Amino acid sequence: MIEQLNILVVEDDAALRDAVCFTLEMAHHAVTGVDGGPAALAELERQRFNLVVTDLRMQPMDGLELLHEIRLRQPQLPVLLMTAYGDVDKAVAAMRGGACDFLMKPFEPEVLLENVRRYAALPPAAEDTVAEDPHTRNLLGLAARVAETDATVLLSGESGTGKEVFARYIHSHSPRSAGPFIAINCAAIPENLLEATLFGYEKGAFTGAQASQPGKFEQAQGGTILLDEISEMPLGLQAKLLRVLQEREVERVGGKKPVALDIRVLATSNRDMQKEVAAGRFREDLYYRLNVFPIAIPALRERPGDIVPLARHFLAQHAARLKRPARLSPEAEALLACYPWPGNVRELENTLHRVLILTPGDSVGPETIRLCLPHWSGASAAQTESAVAPPPPVVPAFAATPPAAAVVHPANPAAFAASFAASLAVPPPPASAPAQDQLAARPANMKDLEREHILSTLREMGGSRKKTVEKLGISERTLRYKLQQYRDEGYDV
Repeated sequence: MIEQLNILVVEDDAALRDAVCFTLEMAHHAVTGVDGGPAALAELERQRFNLVVTDLRMQPMDGLELLHEIRLRQPQLPVLLMTAYGDVDKAVAAMRGGACDFLMKPFEPEVLLENVRRYAALPPAAEDTVAEDPHTRNLLGLAARVAETDATVLLSGESGTGKEVFARYIHSHSPRSAGPFIAINCAAIPENLLEATLFGYEKGAFTGAQASQPGKFEQAQGGTILLDEISEMPLGLQAKLLRVLQEREVERVGGKKPVALDIRVLATSNRDMQKEVAAGRFREDLYYRLNVFPIAIPALRERPGDIVPLARHFLAQHAARLKRPARLSPEAEALLACYPWPGNVRELENTLHRVLILTPGDSVGPETIRLCLPHWSGASAAQTESAVAPPPPVVPAFAATPPAAAVVHPANPAAFAASFAASLAVPPPPASAPAQDQLAARPANMKDLEREHILSTLREMGGSRKKTVEKLGISERTLRYKLQQYRDEGYDV
């Protein structure tokens, strides 16, 4: 039985629209019925659909125009046409324009339901895939389509945009999903080891090869191999990779017998591959072999609709690991939404992890967000906060300056957060100038704040490391490492 789908029915004949909607509702689908193209486009902005069923002959916007608008906005969304006998030529033209099929009026309910089962785009099954922005939903739709084939896919985009997440999505939605998913970072393995790692080696092939070892390609048999950062592969190895992709067989280092491969190849790069080819750093023939189905993943700042949902997702994920509740305040979400995120999704996740560690209570406020955002100017954030929840909250003066990355990983995050937050508390400054000078002299970034907090706690505990780690909620090993680091930097510990 097909799972429940959300279907949009577009028909200007009220009686037929009601009949189609009733048929789909009886099959346990969620259905929205509208009387024309403009109303349909408005609904597409408000909610997600798995299928559009539309009449061809309507006024003022006919089915062909509606199809064209849907293809511009959501190219992955299937569109099923309903047409009368005299409109068959138009229906054929619509299929050339991207419609999945057409139904000849009148049609039986079973025919409609069979076409729904055949063409509806199923909702993503991956629980960890967050796709609220239209750009991301369109990309997931394209990924789902290419996943049904064995075509080689080249995923490009800035570092941290989630290229491997899309690669895993393609694998999990492909006929090979039951097979292995093998990822290898071509930039992380030394050049002299990369060939043996990819292709495997026979016993005695080189010094230290005491036993035969299958390479990553053989390990991916029946599944998918991901060549991460393919643009970093040395030119000499690119020629061997090209032969593997062409012949679908691999020969181990020191071996004489080729091994046939049954794999799907995905590749990623954070560089402009055409520029790499033009500069002679990447083989043109290999580029075309990999670029069968290119997918360009936009930066997080180019899909702002994903920022807050991803932030909620990461906060809930890390909170579950720490076994504590946490939520973002509206002001905090507004700050996150207007930050450009140069490090993309990876930076967002790391920031939310730091935020959770430094938040003593259940609600994450804008003060902690601003403290944890590197290179934060605070100008646009102040405007956003005042628009969301005037008047703005009182924030310590040092919180708006660019902090360094947090580096402490406490064993008891709640205890560390509570004690650290207490150290951040700034009492209302009196009118005297010395008090203002003292406030201005406070540390101006996360690293200095962390050092001051650890050392002051150590002094407070009379130099007892045991009591210090208990109060801070960190391990003794972390404290030893930190104190040694401070000594190396010239501090009196």
